[in-house]
Amino acid sequence: MGVLDQFGLAGQVAVVTGSGKGIGRGIALCLAEAGADVVVAARNEAEIKEVASEIQALGRRAIAVPTDVTEEGALEALSKRTIDELGSLTIWVNNAGGIPDTTARYLTKVDDTAWDLQLDLNLKAVWAGSKAAAAAMSDSGGSIINISSRTAFGPQNKNGPYGAAKAAVNSLTETLSVELAPRIRVNAVAPGPIPTQNFIECTKVDPSQLDAMEKALPIPLKRFGTPEDIGAAVVFMASPAASWVTGQCLYVTGGM
Repeated sequence: MGVLDQFGLAGQVAVVTGSGKGIGRGIALCLAEAGADVVVAARNEAEIKEVASEIQALGRRAIAVPTDVTEEGALEALSKRTIDELGSLTIWVNNAGGIPDTTARYLTKVDDTAWDLQLDLNLKAVWAGSKAAAAAMSDSGGSIINISSRTAFGPQNKNGPYGAAKAAVNSLTETLSVELAPRIRVNAVAPGPIPTQNFIECTKVDPSQLDAMEKALPIPLKRFGTPEDIGAAVVFMASPAASWVTGQCLYVTGGM
């Protein structure tokens, strides 16, 4: 197999949670372009149907499965439907996450409810998704990729709960990589600042000020990231090119 062939995903079946828009949509489309069939999962049915149609236009199989990753049993049901309709499951991307009410908070000022909501979405759902994927991949093997964040590293002023959850995702990734080896590889990808709609809502920045914000941030590569930047990293982690990579977190941050 030539080196470029090692990045192909022909014959693979991927699940991407939170893939109706933003980074998740970018990941789903990149996986499809690399040859995978893709299950598009998120709460908004109209959005995931649109993404599934885009994937089908690329010549790949795709199904849209409305999913709330914080609901008990939802991820097991997603795994079962994937196998029932597409025949197998070899790639699982735990992408769903964010700040549920788009309000960043200090650790010392967050209440129990807001804390639980953030941890349920950004950590518990990753754990539950990984368990569901591992059960489905127990015989065939596969790759689990968790979407972490640059906020997992270092102090996070006024965004402590989210940063703590993502740091825990990195720890979970490392431990699962040992528990599930050698048949299943588990890695993480940590995006830096990408001006998705969720990013705009959480930072409260006026879209007209994004250019100024981009210039002001200490990004050595001098630009915001794109969903495709993260999608390309996920393709690598899922592909045979990364067959000797597990338990790692790849920071895709422009150098931040």
